[in-house]
Amino acid sequence: MIHINLPQIGEEEIEAVIKVMRNGPLTNALGAGPAVTQFEKDYARFAGVKHAVAVNTGTAALHSALVAVGVKQGDEVILPSFTFVATAEAVVMAGARPVFVDIDPDTYNISPTEVEKNVTKKTRAIVPVDLYGFSADVKPIREIADEHGLAVVEDAAQAHGATYDGKPAGVLADAACWSLYASKNITTGEGGVVTTHSDAVAETLRLLRTHGEKAKYASLMLGYNYRMSEIQAAIGIVQLRKLPAFLSKRRANAQRLTKILSKTERLQLPKETKSRQHSWYLYTVRLKDGNEAERDKILEELKKKGIGAEAYYVHPVHMMPYYRESFGSSKLPETEKAAKQVISLPVHPGVTEEQVNYIGETLLGLL
Repeated sequence: MIHINLPQIGEEEIEAVIKVMRNGPLTNALGAGPAVTQFEKDYARFAGVKHAVAVNTGTAALHSALVAVGVKQGDEVILPSFTFVATAEAVVMAGARPVFVDIDPDTYNISPTEVEKNVTKKTRAIVPVDLYGFSADVKPIREIADEHGLAVVEDAAQAHGATYDGKPAGVLADAACWSLYASKNITTGEGGVVTTHSDAVAETLRLLRTHGEKAKYASLMLGYNYRMSEIQAAIGIVQLRKLPAFLSKRRANAQRLTKILSKTERLQLPKETKSRQHSWYLYTVRLKDGNEAERDKILEELKKKGIGAEAYYVHPVHMMPYYRESFGSSKLPETEKAAKQVISLPVHPGVTEEQVNYIGETLLGLL
């Protein structure tokens, strides 16, 4: 099976873990051991920001970022429904009400026009998602936020290596949240990072991740146990060094797949623009004028032929029982249509040129 994504772990990561296991420490009570501290410095440099705060999951990154920018009970947060549920979970965990808005059908990212329509006196933040690894159009969202005094917390979970106006994704946000889950462009197994330019936000994030403590047993505020371990950070340091090579291979695979699939007019292929470059976390095509049954049949056939294609996300969050029952129903036509038509194909660094050809030609044959 050609997996949709596969961690690229080598001897360097294994040696880094063994070094921590032999010499310690395994973790740090305030979440700031030597490996974590080094990883944060490296990640801040990569992300083009002043601060990076490492945590134990991408969901912890989202939750703590929302709290750190001031989201509280009774606030509203605008976000897309076409995303992994963790984006909305974090909003609810922060005590706020998620306000789901529709997407741009060409990019699958949140529509700035729809964001502006849904700003109210209760709105406190906007959460654009860099879906599939393609940056949301953050500049107009930043302008809306500045006009209304709102925070922007960018869900960059899939965007390691994506750029916006020549800079890393996330630099226009008050805080950007990255996942280091096993499927991502780089991984620490489980893990996350929040990046920010703000000294105040970074300081709050460091308190939040370790029970509100600035010193041991001296809690200053409500906090959580969101620390990253030294083992995770050791893996992350190595993975971050390898990221440029990973991205280069993903891009080459994506370009080859585009060349093959451009032979059919039945698919909407992923695009880049001069100002927004893809991280190619997922190569997502859309079955033009197709329905859910046809899309699902194609997925089934691809898997039978050893291609681990997937459809992300067939259940938009606003249609999930908890969110529908707790926050009311919404009608998001572009989101609901895309959920029935998208197919994601493997382009990770472990996919060979021969396998890319096989994926492309197999899909063409099925169409």
